[in-house]
Amino acid sequence: MALSMQKRNNVRLPPEVNRVLYVRNLPYKITSDEMYDIFGKYGAIRQIRVGNTPETRGTAFVVYEDIFDAKNARDHLSGFNVCNRYLVVLYYQSTKAFKQLDVDKKQEELDQMKAKYNISTEELKK
Repeated sequence: MALSMQKRNNVRLPPEVNRVLYVRNLPYKITSDEMYDIFGKYGAIRQIRVGNTPETRGTAFVVYEDIFDAKNARDHLSGFNVCNRYLVVLYYQSTKAFKQLDVDKKQEELDQMKAKYNISTEELKK
């Protein structure tokens, strides 16, 4: 046990690896208990959030206590068949998640500036 912990401490993981997994292509009827059964085999889970709105159905976030458990789960469950659907398991990347929000915010700021200074898009094309 002590040897495996020492081995883990010496391993250098890629920067995208983290404790939070983003799971897509889930069956719409899957429950949190079924998610715990599937993902709990790979380590202690801190939290599971299953999407329940029309935009987030079929997706979930799984948060592990240990980063190595998350890596092991991703390696083994990506492509795993659940109810004739193959799971897509990715590391959650907050920079990609908020990128579209930033673009929308910048566009809104640009539109406000155009309105403030009475600039139309047609004037810029000339």
